[in-house]
Amino acid sequence: MNSATVRNLLVRGMLAGLAAGLVALFVAYFLGEPRVDEAIAFEEAHAHEHGGEELVSRTLQSTAGLSTGVLVYGVAFGGIAALAYCFALGRIGRFGPRASALLLAGAGLVSVYVVPFLKYPANPPAVGDPDTLNQRTTLYFLMVVLSVLLAVGAVVLGRRLAPRLGNWNATLAAGGFFVLVVGLAYAFLPSFNEAPADFPATLLWQYRLAALAVQAALWTAFGLVFGVLAERLLAPEAARKSAVTAQPTPVPH
Repeated sequence: MNSATVRNLLVRGMLAGLAAGLVALFVAYFLGEPRVDEAIAFEEAHAHEHGGEELVSRTLQSTAGLSTGVLVYGVAFGGIAALAYCFALGRIGRFGPRASALLLAGAGLVSVYVVPFLKYPANPPAVGDPDTLNQRTTLYFLMVVLSVLLAVGAVVLGRRLAPRLGNWNATLAAGGFFVLVVGLAYAFLPSFNEAPADFPATLLWQYRLAALAVQAALWTAFGLVFGVLAERLLAPEAARKSAVTAQPTPVPH
């Protein structure tokens, strides 16, 4: 893959990331922000000390602040994912550009977010001890790095075992390796349960499910949009055939 192709894929990845960010923004605003408001209301109702006037209003945070953060993140995320796609294309099997994009998005969602999330789920305001913030942040990013490295290792292991075991058995063996080592990491890394005793359990899990939904929307939308853009660049003939197939057949009068 030459530098011009990588550059074009990078631009397309950033555009796909922007589109995915818009989808994630919609999910975050309608699913996540109401949960954040409820958690803030709980925190304020149980606060013993009241600070000064807030520097940025909650309305601005939930509109312009949320939009800017999610869209900038989407563009950056799309660029990084496009570079990962350039490296993975042709190394994960004989898949076309669109299928490779969807596989990359699915693997990225699982390894970058779902696996760390199951060990260290997202917490709303009023949940979490400030004294353990640095420790929790460090362990979360450690879990992300470990999960990504294990996912890459599982792919390499599966490809090396395939000639001897066959694709199906090699995939099962690589998947079992990934699950086993992740399970060991879950068992040995410390856990945190810092929700206040009277914090609503329903609100906590609604917030966490909303956070998961935002990431699922982001990765899924990116995989779908970037797959189309990458196919148009790398396999224009296949893209044209897909477009023709998608057109409705005219009904004779």
